[in-house]
Amino acid sequence: MEKTIINTTAAPAAIGPYSQAVLMDKTLYISGQLGIQPESGELAGTIEDETHQSLKNIGAILAAAGMDYSHVVKTTIFVSDLSCFATVNGIYQEYFNENCPARACVQVAALPKGGLVEIEAVAAK
Repeated sequence: MEKTIINTTAAPAAIGPYSQAVLMDKTLYISGQLGIQPESGELAGTIEDETHQSLKNIGAILAAAGMDYSHVVKTTIFVSDLSCFATVNGIYQEYFNENCPARACVQVAALPKGGLVEIEAVAAK
């Protein structure tokens, strides 16, 4: 098995000592993606904006690995306020609406940079 680091400028750069994603054999592990706009390095704004941006960042990383949303088998959503679950879930359904991946969603005390949502994913070919 060979470990390949996946990195793209179409998603925000890592804000710590980690990779955007790691490909092992045919499995892609995508680090948690905040709703950071890659152009500015700033959070997108509202929970809706951040959720869309987080999922777009995942899409860009998937594309860099030669995959798309249909390859995602598991996601974990971290939210700073679980009362936003319905909003996040509605947006999530726009990206995953058939053969949905397994998923967990948890409320956390805080996210880096004051983010409202962070999503990580595992994809496989």
